[in-house]
Amino acid sequence: MKYPEEVLTKSKKGKVEVRNLVDHGTFVRYEYLNPETGKRSENKVKIVLYNGEDYEEYFIIPLKQDNRALLFKAEKKGPRGIWDGTKPVDLFEMLNVKVG
Repeated sequence: MKYPEEVLTKSKKGKVEVRNLVDHGTFVRYEYLNPETGKRSENKVKIVLYNGEDYEEYFIIPLKQDNRALLFKAEKKGPRGIWDGTKPVDLFEMLNVKVG
C-alpha cells in the first residue's frame, strides 16, 4: 500500500514504518506526594487516558537512563479526587467522563 511521506518514519534499525492512529482523546497525569512533607513519595507517575468511550490507566516509572521509562498497565480504580495544589478535583470531571 502507498502511504503519504509525512506518515512514514525510520526506526533505529533503519526500517521504514507507518505511524498509524490507534485512538486519541484526553489525559490526566498525576504523581504521588507524601502528605506530611508535600514532596514526591515515589518516583512514579500515573496517567489516565480517555478516548471518549473508555479509559485506561498506566504507571510511568522512570529508568536510570535519561529519557527512558517503563509503562505498566494499572487496574482501573474508578472515580477519585486529585489535588490540584489548592483543592481536590474529580478525575472524571477533568476527563469529561460520564460515570454510571
